[in-house]
Amino acid sequence: MKYILPLFLLFTLTACSFFSGRDPVVAEESWTIERVYAEAKAALNINDYRTAIEYYEQLEARFPFGEYAQQALLDSAYAYYKTDEPETAIATLDRFMRVYPLNENIDYAMYLRGLINFNRDMGILEKYIPRDETQRDPGSALQALRDFTTLVNRFPTSRYSDDAAQRVVYLRNRLAQHELHVASYYMRRASYLAAANRAKYVIENYPRTPAMPDALVVMAKAYKILELNDLSEDALRVLEANYPGHPGVAEVRKTTLVE
Repeated sequence: MKYILPLFLLFTLTACSFFSGRDPVVAEESWTIERVYAEAKAALNINDYRTAIEYYEQLEARFPFGEYAQQALLDSAYAYYKTDEPETAIATLDRFMRVYPLNENIDYAMYLRGLINFNRDMGILEKYIPRDETQRDPGSALQALRDFTTLVNRFPTSRYSDDAAQRVVYLRNRLAQHELHVASYYMRRASYLAAANRAKYVIENYPRTPAMPDALVVMAKAYKILELNDLSEDALRVLEANYPGHPGVAEVRKTTLVE
């Protein structure tokens, strides 16, 4: 049973609240596995994620093996994601990928895991009032980058690979900019060795990103202040060779030693 959830459903808004105090749904003992799955899927399709989760959990408890049980586990991960339970969603996906590594929908599981990590560090307010993304903790972004990169490498022809590849580019740029932001902070604090190391990290781990030339500038300036002139000149040569006319060249030349 091929998973055919349209991509656009992954980006619909999560329901803001559920009715409190409602009775949990219970699948009747006489229901077949097909009936329980159909009820869960119907709830999922109308965005009643809590009801869907309850049915999926009952299906897994009563019918723990087979095609429907596998699909129920994957569907419930999506439902947990839509109810703002990223930890549970990721744990469910991890279990799915561990127990069913040959499932035909493993590419979707990888994609959904990446998407959850991609979005999980955004709070409710940030969805409407964005802040400087370079100042966020990069932990979830790093994990999302790993998830999407794995998907693209393992399943290059997957229907999810094109979107994942675009997110890889975005995440690499964002993470490089984050490291550059930290390097610039260290420069302002006169922690020049730390600044140089952060800039070096950008150059080594995120080549061909927009942050590269500025990282070279930070590294060249920091090394010059530290009187590591050979290293400073090396960075400056790379900057001039790859980004001719960059204003940072003049900045480095004007940088003076700190008394």
